[in-house]
Amino acid sequence: MNEKVEGQSGSSALEVIKWLVVAALVAAAVFGNSYFSDVSPLYRALGVVAVALVAAFVALQTEQGKSFNQLRKDSMVELRKVVWPTRQETLQTTLIVLVFVVIVALLLFVLDWALNGLISTLIG
Repeated sequence: MNEKVEGQSGSSALEVIKWLVVAALVAAAVFGNSYFSDVSPLYRALGVVAVALVAAFVALQTEQGKSFNQLRKDSMVELRKVVWPTRQETLQTTLIVLVFVVIVALLLFVLDWALNGLISTLIG
């Protein structure tokens, strides 16, 4: 049990170092973008993208990054299982929703008009 705690402590320190490297890379990209403001925006954008890719690579090496990557993979698998509606089904559903919204709007209008008239007669 003691080895398990020590192993977690060591990997935890390594995780912190990895996240500090990610933060330093992001800070360097932000600072570099403003420091080299006289350089072409295209080159600055390419530099920021390159540093962001390196930061993302380092972040994916952490436990949270590995979990996120697995979640991304699992969601892509689930997305392939989705049965998307046809164009006709989408139009029919949209039409049903619009008709329902109009009916509810008319009912609320009539209710508001009737209650307004009732309150106006009571108040005088």
